[in-house]
Amino acid sequence: MSHLIRLDRAHITPEIERPAPEKLLAGDPVHTTWNLEDRDGLYCGLWQSTPGKWRVAYEEWEYVHILEGVSILTDSAGTATTLRAGDSFVIRPGFEGTWECVETTLKDYVIRL
Repeated sequence: MSHLIRLDRAHITPEIERPAPEKLLAGDPVHTTWNLEDRDGLYCGLWQSTPGKWRVAYEEWEYVHILEGVSILTDSAGTATTLRAGDSFVIRPGFEGTWECVETTLKDYVIRL
């Protein structure tokens, strides 16, 4: 087993899903996830969404780096943060709000439960 994993979706079968109907606020976003690591409460890979808006609630830590597109993450107090290609951030457990994908967005992520 190699100790290095390249974030490359070329040979990974993606998971395709949509937000749960009770979370959906606008559009018909399609989420495509290429999971590259799933071990001991740590997950990483690539995720893409087409435009739309849905409610989010994080119980986990997530590091995100936006590779393509534009999204807006808005917390429950109404503070909006625009996320663009090149941006990196950490979402802490307890974050609640909305994710709005304005342009199809591709990110790489690391999640720790």
